[in-house]
Amino acid sequence: MPVDRFFLHPSFNLNLNIHSCAHIYVPVDIGYICVCVWSVCQQLCVSTSMEGDWWEARSINTGHKGYIPSNYVAPADSIQAEEWYFGKMGRKDAERLLLLPGNQRGTFLARESETTKGAYSLSIRDWDEVKGDNVKHYKIRKLDNGGYYITTRAQFENLQKLVKHYTEHADGLCHRLTTVCPTVKPQTQGLAKDAWEIPRESLRLEVKLGQGCFGEVWMGTWNGTTKVAIKTLKPGTMSPEAFLQEAQIMKKLRHDKLVPLYAVVSEEPIYIVTEFMGKGSLLDFLKEGDGKYLKLPQLVDMAAQIADGMAFIERMNYIHRDLRAANILVADNLVCKIADFGLARLIEDNEYTARQGAKFPIKWTAPEAALYGRFTIKSDVWSFGILLTELVTKGRVPYPGMVNREVLEQVERGYRMPCPQGCPESLHEMMRHCWKKEPDERPTFEYIQSFLEDYFTATEPQYQPGDNL
Repeated sequence: MPVDRFFLHPSFNLNLNIHSCAHIYVPVDIGYICVCVWSVCQQLCVSTSMEGDWWEARSINTGHKGYIPSNYVAPADSIQAEEWYFGKMGRKDAERLLLLPGNQRGTFLARESETTKGAYSLSIRDWDEVKGDNVKHYKIRKLDNGGYYITTRAQFENLQKLVKHYTEHADGLCHRLTTVCPTVKPQTQGLAKDAWEIPRESLRLEVKLGQGCFGEVWMGTWNGTTKVAIKTLKPGTMSPEAFLQEAQIMKKLRHDKLVPLYAVVSEEPIYIVTEFMGKGSLLDFLKEGDGKYLKLPQLVDMAAQIADGMAFIERMNYIHRDLRAANILVADNLVCKIADFGLARLIEDNEYTARQGAKFPIKWTAPEAALYGRFTIKSDVWSFGILLTELVTKGRVPYPGMVNREVLEQVERGYRMPCPQGCPESLHEMMRHCWKKEPDERPTFEYIQSFLEDYFTATEPQYQPGDNL
């Protein structure tokens, strides 16, 4: 079989919960078995018929074969195989990573340019007395002959040589490149090749994380190897057939601010298997976790991440229907991801479908959706405005002191929550835009994302010319 030589990135590991090795799975009649353990930093041969999310590969060192997630490998000797290359990543996501605790001045990464095709950006953590910790961005431009430069007086044959040069000398940059930014593991598309509808016996429920009206959430393990989150639904909550149909859509919604759906157990009681997020729900994180110590810039950044995920849902013509802090999950590095998108439509509970009683989230729901069942992306925008109040109040229940029926009546009469204590008026104004009576007058999530990402940006340029360049 013809093969290409690929490189397993040294910062990546194929097993989601073991940091020193990679377990590769191949399908057999009774599920998946581990056929080999590969150390990271090694070369693989990959079949040239590289289609789909999982590729068949063979270790050059051992000859063992197995399946690998396609986004965990890169062609040998390519820029994608470099530890410092982060590929398609936006400016804000680069800043989030570089400003994580533990990173020092000079920590860096390279990424694709957001604005110029074929160009790149170099992002470096810096510090000064005025701003404190901050990130500087430099455009890496491409020469007609294929070389690269930040300044025309220092040109390089390839990106590897450019990075090596600035590792040895600052040469006009804010700081010499010192340490590669720690890598965030990419999401695998599913648990393994062809592992979508899985047997219940392959899951072990270990730690109960929460309980709601319609089921429970557990931390658990799939196949004895992979840490996952497992949502168990009470029998009768929704039709297994309708759920499976919706789940096929949900698993195709792939975005780094959406919790990925890994697998399902489609017979009742239904199990939904997703990525495990270490900090739990945003609501619990704000009320009882480290979130209660966060300042406004971090809270606005979390809101921007949620808006990023919702802007994707908007582009895909999908609807969440139950957007609130309880349905946002937080990772250890303060990355926020949207969970439970689309599930609310499938709930068959009479009290819930009548949009009455304690089970239905009236306080988060737009009036046209609560009164007439008109759920759209614009009703999600209304809910996002309520979620903003949860963020700035560290998890306070919306409309304090009011019961659901009173909220509906008052909102219909034009009442809107006042500006929460400590919340800037400009942020409250965005909330009020989200709560416009006419859905079409509410902003798009694309606009909200842009507003929040640039909320603290002054008139300074986003990209630096460099000192003495």
